[in-house]
Amino acid sequence: MALHPILQEKLTAGLEPVRLEGLTRRDARLPAIKNKVHTVLGMRRVGKTTFLRQVQQEQQQALAPERAVYVSFDDDRLADLPLSQLDVLLEEYYRTFPQLRGRELVWWFFDEIQVVAGWERFVRRLMDTEKVAVVVSGSSARLLSREVHTSLRGRGFETVLRPFSFREFLRHRNEEPTKPLARLSAAERSLIEKRLLEYLRVGGFPEAQGLDLKLRIQLLQSYVDTLLLRDVVERYQVSQIAALRSITRTCLRNPAALQSAHALYRDLKSQGYAVSKDTVHALLGYLVDAFLLMLVPLATDSERQRNANPRKIYPADPGLIHAFDTSGRANLGRALETVVLNALVSRGAEVGYVKTDEGFEVDFLARVPGQRELLIQVCADPTQPEVLERELRALDAAVRTHPRAERILIVLTRDQAIQVSADTIRVRAAYEWFLEEDQDL
Repeated sequence: MALHPILQEKLTAGLEPVRLEGLTRRDARLPAIKNKVHTVLGMRRVGKTTFLRQVQQEQQQALAPERAVYVSFDDDRLADLPLSQLDVLLEEYYRTFPQLRGRELVWWFFDEIQVVAGWERFVRRLMDTEKVAVVVSGSSARLLSREVHTSLRGRGFETVLRPFSFREFLRHRNEEPTKPLARLSAAERSLIEKRLLEYLRVGGFPEAQGLDLKLRIQLLQSYVDTLLLRDVVERYQVSQIAALRSITRTCLRNPAALQSAHALYRDLKSQGYAVSKDTVHALLGYLVDAFLLMLVPLATDSERQRNANPRKIYPADPGLIHAFDTSGRANLGRALETVVLNALVSRGAEVGYVKTDEGFEVDFLARVPGQRELLIQVCADPTQPEVLERELRALDAAVRTHPRAERILIVLTRDQAIQVSADTIRVRAAYEWFLEEDQDL
């Protein structure tokens, strides 16, 4: 059997030395774990392909160009590619480099491989029979994560790639701090605070950087449209497309808000949509699996209470808030809250929100194994006395049920942090918390 001509082209191109000058380096790293299939997951357009190419470049430089092979399947000309073509691809490679087979480690990077039905069986056989390291990427947590952990029998290890963090946002502009933040001049600190405000509006999608408002909104809306069509409608054969779009708009226009599938169901029914509650649950789950939304549950050890209470819904990136909110609201606080959540999740935290007996709410309870629990309240504008009092009161109430947790209030600027007086609560300017503590909680 001959190799598909498009796949032959991709194999030839994927063996060439990688040149990625000028592209922002990501902070994500593949863990040094042997005998695992590394899965790189994330929403569309967050830079998974660039990340794979960066890792390929590192391996080419460490080994040799022909020992790090990149193949992309995100091409409509490869639609319905039979599984057998993956075997033909492998044999074609080793006919070209027979001296490597069984003797030298070869890295294989398969981008968007989930379009090939049964890909996981091929990868498992590849891992079992050849001397290889395998990295696969995709845009759906369910299609890749579930398949890796079941079909590959525990041999998968995930790396989730998200839109640019604030540090990566600065790095993209060649403005990443090169010295400790405490040594920044007043002008340098002011520039970083200005960039943070821009980041909360623009967000971290690489292609959105540098665009004017109109083009940026069009771009981000097109990302969501493509995600809905390809990662939800096509993959799950969804017929309730209008209801899916309505749920998406509701969630993106109300970030950081408490929301339940039941409330979404009632809203849809009031608009005349003939949809079941089970369908609403499924559609919301698809949006989470495609990394468009993040759901934060009530922080409790009771599974029943966690399922019975609404979740707080956040978009994948603050830029999506401004792309879909047509009300003219600033949404600065909710954008900041979204970025804090992204940072916590990227650091490996299990995150929930806290509801006290008095009815107060704390934005996040973050837990990382081996580290101290954190109660985090996000307040973009603590200058209003009643707002600050409410936020501090909630933290004081929450510590009674979480006595081992450190309390942190994250505010927008350093001047705000200096002005807040709270002896038992650590007050941090957002840019300091993002940049100084991006490795550990």
